[in-house]
Amino acid sequence: MPDRAIDVYLNDHLAGATLGVDLARQIRDRHDGEELGGVMESLVDEIEQDRQTLLDLMERLGVSENPVKQATGWLAEKASRVKFSGVLSGEPDHGAFMAIESLTLGVEGKASMWKALKEVAEHYPSLATTSLDDLIERAEAQKTTLERERLSAVKRALRNEDGSAAIAPEGVAD
Repeated sequence: MPDRAIDVYLNDHLAGATLGVDLARQIRDRHDGEELGGVMESLVDEIEQDRQTLLDLMERLGVSENPVKQATGWLAEKASRVKFSGVLSGEPDHGAFMAIESLTLGVEGKASMWKALKEVAEHYPSLATTSLDDLIERAEAQKTTLERERLSAVKRALRNEDGSAAIAPEGVAD
């Protein structure tokens, strides 16, 4: 029987991974035919593989999926469709920026999880067959790619109609 702490920890990350896969697909689909859509195409596959790796690891550890946490992740993704569409702000560029930023934070969390599991691997023999170093490296590469896209998106999202910065530099009155 798994210990409660790792059961909760891995289920929390599984909920995040489920949200991450759906969010990555959402970004890809909204930007089909654009450079961002192409970038997201490969990331969707990797993020799905990482989620499957987590599921496989949970199975080897005897950790059952928590349906309440999975449902919560699913609901969060459905709510994100409105938020990240730009409908609420009237700015699709802002929605895209926020979606990419949210996914970037999720990948940061995934990298943190793999690093944490590496720290306790000696206590969980089932982790021995998981290449945590490779997973950490892939998450870091995903973060680098997403950060590049996030910084590109912010230039479109946080600007005035005339193309100038929407946020005045510190110490400059509007």
